[in-house]
Amino acid sequence: MFFRRWAGSLIELKTQLYIIMEQENNNKKFPRFNAESVTRESIAFFKRWWKVLLGVFVGAAVISLVISLFIRPMFLSKAIMIPTNSNRLTKAIMDYDYSMDFMDYGSERDCEYALQIMTSKKMQVDVCKHFNLIERYRIPKRSKHKIHDVTKKFNRYCTIKRTEFMGIEVSIIDEDPQIAADIVNYMMDKYDTLCHEIHHDRAESAARIMNAVCAADEEKLDSLANTMGESYWKQQLVRKRSKELAKMQNRAIQTDVDKDLNVHYRYVVDRAIPADKKDRPKRLLIVAASAFGTLVVCIFGLVMFAPRKEEDEEEKQQ
Repeated sequence: MFFRRWAGSLIELKTQLYIIMEQENNNKKFPRFNAESVTRESIAFFKRWWKVLLGVFVGAAVISLVISLFIRPMFLSKAIMIPTNSNRLTKAIMDYDYSMDFMDYGSERDCEYALQIMTSKKMQVDVCKHFNLIERYRIPKRSKHKIHDVTKKFNRYCTIKRTEFMGIEVSIIDEDPQIAADIVNYMMDKYDTLCHEIHHDRAESAARIMNAVCAADEEKLDSLANTMGESYWKQQLVRKRSKELAKMQNRAIQTDVDKDLNVHYRYVVDRAIPADKKDRPKRLLIVAASAFGTLVVCIFGLVMFAPRKEEDEEEKQQ
């Protein structure tokens, strides 16, 4: 009995000793965070290096301010348009049974079509050629990739996006506020031209087919009138074919009109006007970001390398 109590006491003592040793090892591996000592060391660090940090901060602010003065100011111009319904205008006007109103605004589908046309490569190339952006953007004349370089730079300065209410907003940034406004308005007008070219190619093919069908129907009708007698059934058949031919000719006329019709495919909500205030650069933001960024890098450098220099000096003295 005595032996069992003694063995149990010994085991309990070993367990306590093991727990104490584990706690000491954990404290050595993971020392406790002492906020007071950290605060004391931080205050001592800034007391020692405040002159250096202040000089770096002021120097970075002055240098960034001087550099920002050489940045050319850029002006922003924007305009908003709403695309119209992309269905046939002649059918909407002439066909009373057609539900589409030619005064309707475009749907979500039409807005997506307009966005695709405004961001097309043809639109970009036409704008670059019309305003001679290769020279304006200072693209080297000997460059082998002039079109690529100028369109890439143009895309940096041009923003085309869909608005919340299914409109299209076009924004241009340029050194000259008048040029920025002219580019935006030119793109709004060029949108009509590109839409007309797309519709003209389609309508021209349709008009050619419709005219061929009408000519063939006229020949059949003339042949029918000449071959059959003056019976009642012949008159009814000729009358029926004549009505069908009249409808086809009416549709052919509409197609011919659509082929040559030059209408507006958008409602202009706001046209661009020259800006009277620069959009960029934001000099205060540039100075603040440069000064604080340099200050942070300086603090990091002092924390990393200043203690090593002190240790090296102590070793040399010893």
